[in-house]
Amino acid sequence: MIEAPKNCLILCPPFMERELIILNNLGLHARPAAEFVRCARKFKSTILIRKDGAEYSAASILDILSANLDCGSRMVLIAEGRDAQQALDQLAEMLVQFKKQEEE
Repeated sequence: MIEAPKNCLILCPPFMERELIILNNLGLHARPAAEFVRCARKFKSTILIRKDGAEYSAASILDILSANLDCGSRMVLIAEGRDAQQALDQLAEMLVQFKKQEEE
């Protein structure tokens, strides 16, 4: 039997995922990271970010900041649960809004 590393969360199908690129110049620094986490915590689904082979909880500010989500970073947003589609849609839109706010 193969065991997952202790810091790895295994999601079983069905789950949804979406590849995204961080577009705002400062990336997900403290303020937008906190907003992102607050939004992720509203959902019942388990939401993860996969970047460079590592997985981070979207509901943890420490995980988000540890992921080094700088401008141009590629990540995969993964959600498992009954509101997974809504979670992906809202979190992806939030990333777009961060860029728009920066341009204002």
